Amino acid sequence: MDQPPILQVDDIAATYNEFASALASVSLTVPEGAIVALLGGNGAGKTTTLRAVSSLLRVERGALVRGRIRYRGDDVTDAEPWQLAERGMVQVLEGRRCFGGLSVEENLRIGAFVRKPSAWEMADALERIYTIFPRLKLIRDKAAGYTSGGEQQMIAIGRALMSRPSLVLLDEPSMGLAPQVVEDIFEIVSALNREEGVSFLLAEQNAAVALRYAREAYVLESGRVVVQGAPEQLRRADVLRDAYLGAAASVPIGKSARLRQ
Repeated sequence: MDQPPILQVDDIAATYNEFASALASVSLTVPEGAIVALLGGNGAGKTTTLRAVSSLLRVERGALVRGRIRYRGDDVTDAEPWQLAERGMVQVLEGRRCFGGLSVEENLRIGAFVRKPSAWEMADALERIYTIFPRLKLIRDKAAGYTSGGEQQMIAIGRALMSRPSLVLLDEPSMGLAPQVVEDIFEIVSALNREEGVSFLLAEQNAAVALRYAREAYVLESGRVVVQGAPEQLRRADVLRDAYLGAAASVPIGKSARLRQ
């Protein structure tokens, strides 16, 4: 019997400020232990989709108006963000969002508090993050606000990993980073997935790098999933070009295309 997906999103729609449509129709599945990419240009709905899944829409005056979200088989559509974090779902927000006045290590410690760790458990969790990101150990006492963009992304991901999550929602991890730093970040994501079984749903504009690591990809345009398929299928098709340039509107409204082998 196939293992049930860790995340199932069924036909969600969302608005901001009660009227502005942000998502029209998004359905997707993240299999247990997989990396799934959510692709599309600016304004396609990638960030809103992650916020809907993690119950952070309301923080931005947004709301789900249709659809259901299931995590490990349970309906979590109306769950609180802290409840999802306790159950192993965490989000790394777009733009890194470090606490600039706190040290690198203080930022990391914040991520573990949802588990209420003992002093020994906290030390063990920190050492694990420093093994994953050796650079952070070297700058552990430095104020996060004075670190580079790549270091801040490491801090943000490391902070999320401190809670020992099963599913990480990663929003635009390549934004504003040098190409080599982007490669390093994605290699770490791949290693966490491969070696520890952490599942990832990542929203990314850089389709080229995302498709090298993802098992499945969904392409969004104007708040709709217009195409889904395996990376090799998407590379062969024109759907990415069409979606990023706005031509994917040829897909009938309310439907998405599943690419065939």
